[in-house]
Amino acid sequence: MTVEDPRPERADAARNRRAILDAAGKLLAERGANNVSIEEIAAAAGVGKGTVFHRFGSRVGLLRELVMERAESLRSAVASGEPPLGPGAPARERLLAFFAAWADFTIENFELYAAYSTDIDDDPRAEEFHAFWCGHIAALLGETRPGIVDADVQARLLFFGTFASPVSFQLFRAGEGPRLKAAALAIVDAVASSP
Repeated sequence: MTVEDPRPERADAARNRRAILDAAGKLLAERGANNVSIEEIAAAAGVGKGTVFHRFGSRVGLLRELVMERAESLRSAVASGEPPLGPGAPARERLLAFFAAWADFTIENFELYAAYSTDIDDDPRAEEFHAFWCGHIAALLGETRPGIVDADVQARLLFFGTFASPVSFQLFRAGEGPRLKAAALAIVDAVASSP
């Protein structure tokens, strides 16, 4: 069901939506964002191309929905999941768990995220998620390092500098995601542990 549509979703529409999202995610992971067409996604989902366009409006709309669905899952884990990613663990552990989860999220969804990122500025939900992530990081930095000079700015630098920069994309594309993850976690740990 789209965000703009307040009507309850029919069961067959819900099944089609799920099938389309699952097919898109699988094909993107297997072949890359630039090598998958709407026709192929529709065929893999067992629906017509018109159903995909009716449901998501465009290829960009489909990518947005897939990214947002996966981001919402991560946000739920951060807000109410098991520690250390969720509440209940010390701030430093939660901070490291978040960046580890964010790295895994980006590695697992790189092709999707790369295809979507060119249109991210047009999606108001992206700003909502970015504000949530940066607020979460800033709060944890404030707990680990009371009196930190500017937790809000450091949170943005850590968030956007670790896995959302052009250098990060180059490393992910080159298959260096695990290496980038380890380096980013070392940086976050150093910031969280500094006196």
